[in-house]
Amino acid sequence: MSGAASPSGASFPGIGTWIGADPLRAVLAAVAVITIFSGAVQIPFGGPVLELLGAEPTTAARQLFATVGMFMVVVGGLLLHTLLRPTPAPEVLLWSGVQKAGACAAVAVGVMNGVFAPVALAVAVFDLATAALCLIYLRRVYWEHGGPGGRRGP
Repeated sequence: MSGAASPSGASFPGIGTWIGADPLRAVLAAVAVITIFSGAVQIPFGGPVLELLGAEPTTAARQLFATVGMFMVVVGGLLLHTLLRPTPAPEVLLWSGVQKAGACAAVAVGVMNGVFAPVALAVAVFDLATAALCLIYLRRVYWEHGGPGGRRGP
């Protein structure tokens, strides 16, 4: 697959080349897009989504769910933005992983407290897997780019 030229004349590899070059990065980019999309859906359609998760869609719950959705759009967008750069920012990978781990814990606590139905644990598992992938990719980026103090890692 040939690359497309930008208006400046620079050549960019095709999406297939990009995915093949770094499948983990591509998976994380797909997760970032899913996070952006699902957060954007939560904002106007929080009531029906809450019902799917077994929660009561009160006015307060819908408002809080919309607020969480807004933060999902921001964090997912930030993760996607850094993954599309030539060298992803390690700090963004770290904090995206922390956010996903925190989301997993929050959903699990919600299920334990009866706020969400057990079906919501699928969301928690997805967030936990994403957190792990972010941290695995962070380790790779960190060591490929010099590790502590700019030294090459093992």
